[in-house]
Amino acid sequence: MVRTLRKLTYYVAASIDGFIADPDGRYDFFPIEPDVMAAMNAERPETIPTPFRARMGIADEPNRSYDTVLMGRHSYLPGLEMGMTSPYSHLRQYVFSRTLTPREPEVEIVAGDARGTVKALKSEPGGLGIWLCGGGRLASQLLPEIDELVIKQYPLVLGAGIPLFADAVAPTTFALAAARSFASGAVVLTYTRAL
Repeated sequence: MVRTLRKLTYYVAASIDGFIADPDGRYDFFPIEPDVMAAMNAERPETIPTPFRARMGIADEPNRSYDTVLMGRHSYLPGLEMGMTSPYSHLRQYVFSRTLTPREPEVEIVAGDARGTVKALKSEPGGLGIWLCGGGRLASQLLPEIDELVIKQYPLVLGAGIPLFADAVAPTTFALAAARSFASGAVVLTYTRAL
């Protein structure tokens, strides 16, 4: 019997010019467009942080796409600064950092081999997919393991900041699987790794 590996998806918001954050690492300027939010909440309710799920009426929604989330230090820190030590308690949480120390038993801090950790997670039997929510440096390290890119592209130009892939990577081909446009001007682009 052939065992199917779990899929790693880089699901992230980006500007037209490919930045996921400004030069200071902020990303709170991305608009919360009702049409995009409704569609994404229906498809991926687990990507909403646990403390906000009740307010959005999705507290009891089951995970549809992912059961595990991966974060770089800069993706984890904004929630931590607001007192959220476990931002996605409805998912298994991994934070990749050489400087953070564990504060919450529900969040595993990984200081070592990011790619080896992801390979092990992908080889686990059963379960849903793995969501890479950021950031750009971690995405660069994990590019060989990324099976799918889902980019919520907003009609903004930043000119500078943290790109989708913040470090040099080998050219890697993906195929456009879907492009969904919204009245608000956002486009959700889904790419799968080309074979």
